[in-house]
Amino acid sequence: MSVNKVILVGNVGKDPEVRYVDQNTPVANFTLATTERGYTTQSGTVVPERTEWHNIVVWRGLAKVVEGYVRKGTSLYIEGKIRSRNWTDQNGATRYITEIYVDELQLLGKRPEGGVAPLATSQSNFQQPAPQSVPPISAPPFEGESGDAANDLPF
Repeated sequence: MSVNKVILVGNVGKDPEVRYVDQNTPVANFTLATTERGYTTQSGTVVPERTEWHNIVVWRGLAKVVEGYVRKGTSLYIEGKIRSRNWTDQNGATRYITEIYVDELQLLGKRPEGGVAPLATSQSNFQQPAPQSVPPISAPPFEGESGDAANDLPF
């Protein structure tokens, strides 16, 4: 058995880039920063805070939500899958990247003045933004994955 699930809570590092591929399918890319607090050990050793940067990929309806509501500095809760890929750049060098493919997204924090309420959504309920928090709903499986996750459980 294996599980590929990532949960992140952090702040958007730059405004998302949204582009449309294939038959007008939106995809959004942005970075998300998560920070572990620093602390001092009992022996007096100071451990500084540590920030990790994550490459986030959001498809279809959630990409439209990102396009409309997410900006640099936005606090987000994200659930998704970690995926790695590589490619050869124009100089012939092999490049590697690790990305988080989002299944579920929730905007955190206060409502902006004159703005909309924080939004909780997932791939399966994106058509209309919720006026308040919505219980998370799992996204449909990615292409090539089993549609019946219950059959994959060992119990």
